[in-house]
Amino acid sequence: MSQGNHKGTTPLPLPTHGESCPVRDVLDRLGDKWSVLILITLANNSMRFNELLRAVPDISRRMLAETLRHLERDGLVWREVTSTTPPAVRYGLTALGTSLMPPLTALIAWAEHHQPAIAVARARFQAQVPTQASVR
Repeated sequence: MSQGNHKGTTPLPLPTHGESCPVRDVLDRLGDKWSVLILITLANNSMRFNELLRAVPDISRRMLAETLRHLERDGLVWREVTSTTPPAVRYGLTALGTSLMPPLTALIAWAEHHQPAIAVARARFQAQVPTQASVR
């Protein structure tokens, strides 16, 4: 990736920490299919597991449970179990998770604004890429 293509802006430094790179570590968590959707869903209020399951389209019970465990492990989500029959489990954002909302909100706004241009670029690129039949 070229760092000098943006006129009038200072190039961003590339992370050089290898395996211990904090940017790679955070993006590994947020770059999966479900984490950001779950965080955004919890941004306004805490929810029980089944509420989250209904609120996040197309996620399986297993994937929701696994992603919530990862987010809890990383300190972005809290989990509270209430001793009822059956036990009620609520999830919400920690202070750390809440602090992630402004950059996530900016990313969402950027994506919504630029997605049409990305779709045009993809279509243009696809039209230029030779098909498998013409490569042979």
